[in-house]
Amino acid sequence: MAKTFCMSTKAPIVDTPKGKIRGFHYDGVDHFYGIRYAKARRFCMPEPVEAWEGIKDAGSYGMICPVLTEPMPSGEVMIPHRFWPASEHCQYLNVWTSSCDRKARKPVMFWIHGGGFEAGSGIEQVCYDGFNLAKLDDVVVVTVNHRLNAFGYLDMSDFGEKYRNSVNVGMADLVEALRWVRDNIACFGGDPDNVTIFGQSGGGGKVTALGQIPEAEGLFHKMIVMSGVIPEELFASDVPAKELVTAILTQLNIPEDQAEKLERVPVPQYIWAVNKVTARYRKEGKRISWAPRPNDYYTCDPLMGDFSEKSLTIPTMVGTVISEIGFTKDYGVRSELTAEERERYVKEYYGEEGGEKILNAFRKVYPNTNEIYSVDLETMFLPSTVDYVMKKAKTAKAPVYNYMFAKIFDYDGGRAAWHCSDIPYCLHNADRIPICHQGNYEMLDRVMSSAFVNFARTGDPNTQGLPVWESCTENKMVTMVFDEECYTRENMQDELLPLVLQYKPPFHFEPPIQEDEDGESGSAWIF
Repeated sequence: MAKTFCMSTKAPIVDTPKGKIRGFHYDGVDHFYGIRYAKARRFCMPEPVEAWEGIKDAGSYGMICPVLTEPMPSGEVMIPHRFWPASEHCQYLNVWTSSCDRKARKPVMFWIHGGGFEAGSGIEQVCYDGFNLAKLDDVVVVTVNHRLNAFGYLDMSDFGEKYRNSVNVGMADLVEALRWVRDNIACFGGDPDNVTIFGQSGGGGKVTALGQIPEAEGLFHKMIVMSGVIPEELFASDVPAKELVTAILTQLNIPEDQAEKLERVPVPQYIWAVNKVTARYRKEGKRISWAPRPNDYYTCDPLMGDFSEKSLTIPTMVGTVISEIGFTKDYGVRSELTAEERERYVKEYYGEEGGEKILNAFRKVYPNTNEIYSVDLETMFLPSTVDYVMKKAKTAKAPVYNYMFAKIFDYDGGRAAWHCSDIPYCLHNADRIPICHQGNYEMLDRVMSSAFVNFARTGDPNTQGLPVWESCTENKMVTMVFDEECYTRENMQDELLPLVLQYKPPFHFEPPIQEDEDGESGSAWIF
């Protein structure tokens, strides 16, 4: 059947509570790009947009938040990206729906992008596109931009009451976007009473944070955290908030008693000053990071304190991938290694004693996986993910599900699933990503997206093509292993993870920073 396109003076037009919006129709899906959901002054809380006359165009993606160092594209085969113009006024979202009928009441899947709390956008990865989920799975998809880094998480609270929550305005943008969904999504065929927030890496971290923000309560009804239970120490800062801001003001020759002028410093100069100051601190061995901080708006990291009572009533899915950000030795074409070579390499990596123990434990939980990949097992996200799942399952009044994405890709002699490699399958977009076109990718794309959609629809991820997937309990962590053959394991990390933590050679991950003003910087695919 031929694909059709329509963008006329009459359709598709949605009449929202604030005014009319025109998108475009393509191949059975209505697309609405660049809808402004809020406005805000720098460091200040977002406010809803005002009503308007006439019809606003929604045929172009909105501006994304500026980054502090320009990304240098790399690893694009593994994770294809799209880059876009930036502005600190970046409160825009996108909607995909197969029907704008108010009576449709489709589940809403609200995607929060990765990039830590520093970078990224709602369109940055090619696989973030919501078309396939809307067309093939009958849900309404929303992707969102919000303030990041020093625009969304600089603590100015010592410089005036209006800045009391400046350290969390990036999260406040997301709350405002969810309020927009509550008030408007029925106009796009969505059900405001069935909203699932889901995100990967930093996006997953934002999902966990939203569960700890009282103002977000009632705005979403399910949570999916993908490689996003991030150890708090990764976002630790060694510099007191007031000292950091004062240093930035000094760099810009702004007196401390005129800190409000920082609101009006042009974006390039503001970024320059922030980078100068943070680079100086880092050279002194002091960490600077951007992330939400507990106050009267955001209660706490649930692993450092308690889960909110509301969060415990929300069905939750949490998962990781087998390797994440794992950088290990080159062992050549891994599929061609003999059993003797595999064992030797594993013992060289973990030591004779550790290697033997890890080989035995690995074979139990990953019986279909070449044991050479035991050297790639990650320890950045998995320990905190296990803690999160078990702590929540212990007291939750709603089910908690766990998964592991364990696919081995035919890339560079064989590579275990890396950070972000599961996203195309979950968003039903494996067909868009060339590297996914290998093995039984259509099956994996179908069952993973179906599990995510079923969870969004009902709170239960069980679907045709998967074995029975039980929720976790206080003493039993059930993991769905997504691979060429999917299977479940109980307490699969009880033996293996402690051994890896004990014997794995030390590895310190530090996000790349720009050392030379004229040098290349960043890496587009790290998060």
